[in-house]
Amino acid sequence: MTGAFYDGLAGTYDLMFPDWDASMARQAAQLAEFVPPGARVLDCACGIGTQAIGLALRGYEVVGADLSPKAASRAVVEASARGVALPVAAADMRSLPFADASFDVVLAADNALPHLLTSDDVLAALREMRRVLRPGGRLIISTRDYDAIRRERPLSTPPSVGPGRVVWFQLWHWDGDQYELEMFRLHEAESWRVFVGKARYWAITRHEITELVERAGFGYVEWLLDAYYQPLMVAANG
Repeated sequence: MTGAFYDGLAGTYDLMFPDWDASMARQAAQLAEFVPPGARVLDCACGIGTQAIGLALRGYEVVGADLSPKAASRAVVEASARGVALPVAAADMRSLPFADASFDVVLAADNALPHLLTSDDVLAALREMRRVLRPGGRLIISTRDYDAIRRERPLSTPPSVGPGRVVWFQLWHWDGDQYELEMFRLHEAESWRVFVGKARYWAITRHEITELVERAGFGYVEWLLDAYYQPLMVAANG
């Protein structure tokens, strides 16, 4: 379900942003505060490249992986169009196709981890991230603010407008601490056309993530609530 959702979004995901290149630059500048100079970075949920391309443009050696083959393929094309190399693999973060201790930093941004719906699946992904990290390496994760969201249990998101009169909004259908998201895209051509995709998330709290990160073998864990557009977790490998 998740891979198909992002396959369906791959061609238009950039239209969520009023200015995608500006968003890439802004997010990379924020993330670079936690990525050491010269680090080799794995973005293990790279999508069409929003964070990965931005970091590559700042001079980092970045490798991408994503569950969606269509999104991964587009990330390569978009990186090349901006003059940077971005090797990308279509891969599940629970089974990463990289050697042990290959990276200085592993990144899973933009609410990717909560697509995994059980503690066992999240733990499997975190252990894979730790496996491919070098000793002393760093894990960086961002998610929605599920501590607040679990209290409020919203049923929708406000509409946002992208370039070319594209309107996006979401409906959320709750089931315990999980929700199914319906993503609506309204695109004006000769008349308004509506596209809908569905995905499921676990509204996992920061405490729950921290417990699983520590069980996976990471050491120091820190949450930063104002450093990025989502709550950002930084953990050390050892």
